[in-house]
Order: sequence, then C-alpha cells, then structure tokens
Amino acid sequence: MTILDTFRLDGRTAIVTGASSGLGVAFAQALAEAGADVALGARRAERLESTRELVQAAGRRAIAVRTDVSVPEDCETLVQEAMDAFGKVDILVNNAGVGTARPALKETPDEFRSVVDINLSGCYWMAQACARVMAPGSSIINISSVLGFTTLGLPQAAYSASKAGLIGLTRDLAQQWTSRKGIRVNALVPGLFASEMSDQYPAGYIESQMPRILAGRVGEAGELAAAVVFLASDASGYVTGTSLAVDGGLLTT
Repeated sequence: MTILDTFRLDGRTAIVTGASSGLGVAFAQALAEAGADVALGARRAERLESTRELVQAAGRRAIAVRTDVSVPEDCETLVQEAMDAFGKVDILVNNAGVGTARPALKETPDEFRSVVDINLSGCYWMAQACARVMAPGSSIINISSVLGFTTLGLPQAAYSASKAGLIGLTRDLAQQWTSRKGIRVNALVPGLFASEMSDQYPAGYIESQMPRILAGRVGEAGELAAAVVFLASDASGYVTGTSLAVDGGLLTT
C-alpha cells in the first residue's frame, strides 16, 4: 500500500449531516471521490437531491434521508437507513449546524436552546446512533469552529458555547470509544469559509477579520473537505481525540 492508498475510502460507507448545502455538499462529494458510499441527512430534504446526484456522478451510491439531528429518533432512522442500504457505517461527519448573532441580553431561552440542540446535542445523538453499529477502524468527525476557542467580534454566545462544547465532547468520546471500540473521534475547527452562515454577516465583516488570518483570505470548501477525507481515512489511523484547525492561521494571532 502506498501513502496515497491510505487516503482511499473504497468499500466504506459515510454519513454526512447538514448535506443539503455549503460545506456539507463539499464533504459528501469529497468522500465519494475518495471511494465511499454516502448517506445524506438534512432537514431540507428537497435540497438533498442535488447532493445525491454529485455523489452518484463520482461513481458511488447515495441515499437521502430527511433528518433533524436535534431529534434522537431521526438520528437513529438515518443510521438504520444507511445500514439497510449499505450494510454498515464506517464514517460519520457531524456537520449539521445553525448559527445566530444575537446580543446576549436579547437572546431568548428558545433561541439559545435551538442552537445548542442542533450544534451540540444533535452531534451527540448522531455519534451515539453510529457508534452502536460501527466496527473497529471507524471514524467520527465533528465539525466545530474557531469560535470554540476565540471570539470574532459578533455576538454569538449560543454558537460559540455549542462549538466549544463539541470540542469537549470529541475528547470524551475518543477517550471512551477508541480503546474500547476502535472508533476514532476527532473534530475539525474551521476558520472563515464561505457558507450560508457567512452570507448573513454584516457588510465588511469578513474584510475586517483579514488582519487575523495569516493566509490573508477565507478558506475554500475543498481545503476543509480534504481534511475530512484525511480524518476519515487510514492516513489518520493514529489520530484521535484531537481538534484540527483549518483556519489559515487565525488561531495563532
């Protein structure tokens, strides 16, 4: 086996949540290009069809399942649908997430809870459901954020708390499952990438953050997708419990 072979995902099955748009689409396509069949989950089921077509265009099989990750039963259904279609689950990319920019004195309990329910609790329910069926050698990848470590000038208490919590969840699940079940659990920590959330930023906001980014630009979806493939594959077989920043150097400043 060559070093490039260790990045291949032939014969494996991946689940990607939040696969109806943005980075989730890029993750699903990259996993398929690396050889994996993909089960796609998102609340906006009608938008999953185009992602399914991208996976199939890469020569892999795909299913699309409407999934609200804040509902544990939906998570279990997505995993069962993947098992029924492909016979196993080897990779989970916990990508579903929402963001808000509400001042802390104005954010309501329901608004705060809704963010945490999807961004943190939803990742937990998905990880639970997958870990019950995953074999040794499987990989769980939680998509966190630099806001789990720092602030970026917007009022994002709920989002930041959920993403910081996801980093802690990643460490603990790795401690519980890597030695006992052979399941690696890692987090990706993206910096500024074009997404539906970034489309909602105030005019000039991204430009204002450029002095903090050593690379001098926002990230491209393919750069983060490449890191997902790395953490999903045997190339990262000795990596677990870590949070990998893909942020153009933002956290170093």
